This record gives sequence, C-alpha cells and structure tokens, in this order.
Amino acid sequence: MMKVDNPLALRYLLQDDLYLLPADKVAKPAPVAQQPVPDVQKSEEPEESPLPLQTPVVKFNYLGSNNKRFVILVNYHNEEHIAAQHLTALTNILKRLEHEIDDVAILNTHKQAVTMENLVSNLEPKKLLVLGKAAMPVELAMLQLNKPATHNNIKTLYSFSFDEMMDSNDMKKAFWDQMKML
Repeated sequence: MMKVDNPLALRYLLQDDLYLLPADKVAKPAPVAQQPVPDVQKSEEPEESPLPLQTPVVKFNYLGSNNKRFVILVNYHNEEHIAAQHLTALTNILKRLEHEIDDVAILNTHKQAVTMENLVSNLEPKKLLVLGKAAMPVELAMLQLNKPATHNNIKTLYSFSFDEMMDSNDMKKAFWDQMKML
C-alpha cells in the first residue's frame, strides 16, 4: 500500500472524478495536518523542465488522394465532402486542367476545423483553392476574390463557391480564367 502525505499529489495519482456517496456527506473528514514548508535555497543545479505539451495530431477527412498536393477547401452543411452536382462540375474543370480527383484533396471545412498550420503539416499543399468565403481559414482572410496569391510558398486562389457560380456565367468565366493560371 502506498501512503501519500501531500494532498496535491493525489490529483496526479487519481485522475478520475470522485463523488461522495450520501452516507459519506454526513461524516466529517479527518483534519489534515499542515506541515511547515522548509525554506529552499536556490541551487546551481538546473531543475528538470516539464515535458513539452504535445498538440493533438489532426487528421483530415478529405475526398481524393492529394497526389499533386492540390487542396480544395469547400463548405457544405449537409454533405460529407461536396454536393454531387458540384463534384461533377469540379471533376470536369480538373480534367480540363489535366488533373484527376486523385490529384487533389477536397476538404469540407464545415465538418472539421481547418487552420493553415494543420493544413500545411498534414497535407503539404503546393496549390490551394478556397471555394467561398465560408470555406476560408482565418489566416487567409486577406485574400482578394479571384486574385491569385502566394501564401507561405503555396499558390492560393480564393473564388466563388459552387452555389454562387452555378447560376452565373460571369462568375464561372471569372473563376475559369483564374483557374487556368493556378
């Protein structure tokens, strides 16, 4: 049996929540003796630094294989990745640019939180297409509509969402003109 004198050590040993039973609420706990804290003088030996906090690894759920490191960010509330008719239109656009669905990663930002840091560390994009304002990570808020830019050595284009483009030939034309340059 292990005896713990320091009550602060208990939180490291007992990491689960503890609950009192009704019978225990009536009983009074035994008083805890206060021990004097000895004066500790600084020594010249370096203290052990605490272990660095590890950020959780984010794994994205995306459509495609990302073979050419071309990431496409979309935002769909009711779809896992992208609406079927929009996927057909996107597939046709990619074919005209000599890409296939396996060359890209289509990532629905509504279903998962996306930051540029996580995006770069997980998918290592060379090209990034943001379809719609709702799909844009906060770090890219400075991007202008249909103006290609380079962000951290990643060719980036922010354009209309497919919902906006499907009914407007002018928007489709503006999008296509910029896609040819990406």
